[in-house]
Amino acid sequence: MPPTARILLVDDHEDTLYALESALAPLGQPLGRATSGDEALKQLLRGNVGVLLLDAHMPGTGGLDVVRWMRRLEQTRHIPVVLLTGFARDHRLGAAAYRLGVADLVTTPVDPWALRTKVRHLYDTHQRGLALEAEVRALRARLDAAGAPAARPAPPPPHAHVPPAHPPGAHTAELGGDRT
Repeated sequence: MPPTARILLVDDHEDTLYALESALAPLGQPLGRATSGDEALKQLLRGNVGVLLLDAHMPGTGGLDVVRWMRRLEQTRHIPVVLLTGFARDHRLGAAAYRLGVADLVTTPVDPWALRTKVRHLYDTHQRGLALEAEVRALRARLDAAGAPAARPAPPPPHAHVPPAHPPGAHTAELGGDRT
């Protein structure tokens, strides 16, 4: 994902979208908007989304439906999602959201400072993860191109039981084992 990835805001109420844009504008990241779950899915598939702020309760394709679709696709699976709800905390909604891997469930109206802090952290963490993945792919490509020898087997985990090796040339009898 390029460093200009958008923060996608999704809500079926224009006033909420405006409030979210006002709260997040100081981050200096491009902001996108969608007014339905279907429109959000289309924008997600076009790519270049760094964080998704998503209304849980929308007519038609709701927020949880969008997240379910996102998690099925490799290109959108790891995009951080903040689910927004105008209703009091609903434990069933929260449980369903967190099972789907939603980063947070936020009740609106939101504290702009807290929202900015949360979104900045999610955005930066996601960007760093993508940069590391790209670096690993580049290093693997360099190794493949150089014809690197097959990798050595990984050592056993530290908690694995590995029987002690006998010194070279030692016989069981010399080690105090069977004496016949």
